[in-house]
Formats: sequence, structure tokens, C-alpha cells
Amino acid sequence: MKIVHTIAEIREFVRQARLAGCTVGLVPTMGYLHEGHLELMRRARERCGIVVASVFVNPTQFGPNEDLARYPRDLERDARLAAEVGVDVIFNPPVEEMYPPGYCTYVDVERITENMCGASRPGHFRGVATVVTKLFNIVRPDAAFFGQKDAQQALVIRRMAADLNMDLEIVTVPTVREPDGLAMSSRNVYLDPEQRRAALVLAGSLDRAVEAVRAGERDVLQIRRLVEELIRAEPLARIDYVEIYSYPGLEPVERLQGQALLALAVKFGQTRLIDNVILEG
Repeated sequence: MKIVHTIAEIREFVRQARLAGCTVGLVPTMGYLHEGHLELMRRARERCGIVVASVFVNPTQFGPNEDLARYPRDLERDARLAAEVGVDVIFNPPVEEMYPPGYCTYVDVERITENMCGASRPGHFRGVATVVTKLFNIVRPDAAFFGQKDAQQALVIRRMAADLNMDLEIVTVPTVREPDGLAMSSRNVYLDPEQRRAALVLAGSLDRAVEAVRAGERDVLQIRRLVEELIRAEPLARIDYVEIYSYPGLEPVERLQGQALLALAVKFGQTRLIDNVILEG
């Protein structure tokens, strides 16, 4: 497996692969890989001739008081894990390679970025859409792979690719969880033992919502109340949001009809975790 740091190098690598008749799969990451990332890479390996993984902590998707400076980084570890699941090349550019002096172009996706993480992290999806557009233009993949844990992000990217006529497939892979149910996240390493235990309330609250729907509950407000009650019973948990929207359109709903996305963001100390589930109405 190779590690390259410049746009010219990754373009040449992909060009040679295409000359050899290979299809190209892209897995965009910010590094500090976990099993969720590795599952994306395995899916890409199954479907594509070569697999490109980007490892880039994208500054434009972090707010001024967020964790850009302390976001975990370990390229040597990432490279070892990526090689084990069949990644062919890691693209690890420095910030100035992606955003050179004078950079002033950004991508905005409207409407579906205005709620949930878009409301609580202003500018976040502008940064996500911009860096992913750049990666798509640099690598020109046949398929790109994203996790359902970041459900709103996956929908934003899918909408962006469709609206801008990008010639690739967006593949969404189910959330990968720890054995006790906690959704895998690079930010889980921030949690101390007490917070790690407390964070199990996230998966538990989603399970509670699924059970209520299976029992016949269709009132969105009541489902949200059930989830919020369980989370608030955990002293270390502070709710950012608990929301339910139609899926995949992310339109407001009062009663479940068809699929809906139940998504939440909760803080444990300074660590903000997200999770979600698709409710079947």
C-alpha cells in the first residue's frame, strides 16, 4: 500500500489504475480509523478494482470552538489498519494542498442542511460538501462509501452528487457498533470510563423508540419524549438535539408514515456524540 500527499501523486496513481482497467472506490475519512471505517473499506474492496482512502482532518467543517486541534491523529496506525483490509493507497494531503493561499470557493447544499447537525454546527456541512466535492474531483471515483452513522451527512452528499450531476455512485453502509451497542466513532476515545458507560444511553434510547413504533406508536412528539426522558435520566448526558424527520427527504413530520429518521446528538463532558435509526412507520 502507498501513502501519497499531493494531488498530482494521487491523480497519477488513479490514472495508472484506470489504464489497467480498474474501477475506483473512494472512502473519505478524517483518520484515526475504527471498525466503522474499515467496514467501508471492505465494501469498497468487494466492489472496486482499487480502493483509495483519504485521511484528512478537514478544517473547514469545524466551528471556532470545536475540537479541530485535538482531533485524534495517527497516520502510522491508520496505514497499518487500512493495509490489512485491502486499501491500495492513502491520500493524506497537508491543509495547504487542499486549501492553498487565496482559496475562496465553497459548496453549499440548502434545505436538508438546515436542521439537526446543520443547525447546531453552523457551517459544518458547507465544509463537508466542499471537501468531498474536491475529493471527488481529484480522485474521480466510480463509487464513494459513507457510513449511516452520519446519516445527515450521507444524505447531503447524495443530494449534492445528484444536483451537480456527479458521475459516481454514493454507497451508504450500515452503522457499525461496539458489542455493547455504542456506535463507533473516532471521538469515543475522548470518553472517560464513566462517560463511556453513560454513552450507552444513546443506543438504548433508539431501541426504546423502535420498540414503541413496533407497539403501534406513530405520534412523533410522543416518540421524541420517550427518547428524551431516557437520555435525561442519565446525569452525564446533555442533549443537543433529538429530532425526527422524513427519510430521505428530511421534511418535518407529525406522524410516522413510511420511513423516518430519528437522529440525536448528545454531549458527555466536552464530547459530542451522534447516533440515529430509521423508523418504519
